[in-house]
Amino acid sequence: MPLSDNDLLELVGATQDRDAFARLFAAIAPRVKAFMMNGGSDPALAEEITQETFIRVWRKAGQFDPKKASAVTWIFTIARNLRIDRLRKENRPALDPDEPMLVPDDSPSPLQNLEQSIIVERVKRSIKDLPEDQREVVHLSFIEGLSHQEIADETGLPLGTVKSRLRLSFEKLRQALGDLQ
Repeated sequence: MPLSDNDLLELVGATQDRDAFARLFAAIAPRVKAFMMNGGSDPALAEEITQETFIRVWRKAGQFDPKKASAVTWIFTIARNLRIDRLRKENRPALDPDEPMLVPDDSPSPLQNLEQSIIVERVKRSIKDLPEDQREVVHLSFIEGLSHQEIADETGLPLGTVKSRLRLSFEKLRQALGDLQ
């Protein structure tokens, strides 16, 4: 008397009988593949899902309970679930690189803000410590944005004097702020 699908599956689960698995595969795999193709899968995908189904059957045959379902129902449930998982993966929307949740936050952290304010205060204090004539040309150059010639025109100083004062002020600032570089 030939063994039923349930008997074959129970034998695979109990002893990992390769012959029983081969007979089960031969009997049910073509039906699983046809089921996949009728559900809209192309032949290659249907074959792939069928292979994955029987890999799972081999691994989980010991969990089969004939009181809950027949072997065919149990195997088709595995195949259906694999197909659903595959469809979910394929239907995931592509990530939008402009999605606000995916764009890194460019705003400085509180620690960065604190460090920046400390640096600003040190620079202000260092500029304040410069002699008045050097402080004036630094202010006109960096705060007002004037060129060397415009500073000379506004202050009535020779261009060479403006450049010398700026050079001297840079040297003093470099010494005062050297650890910030």
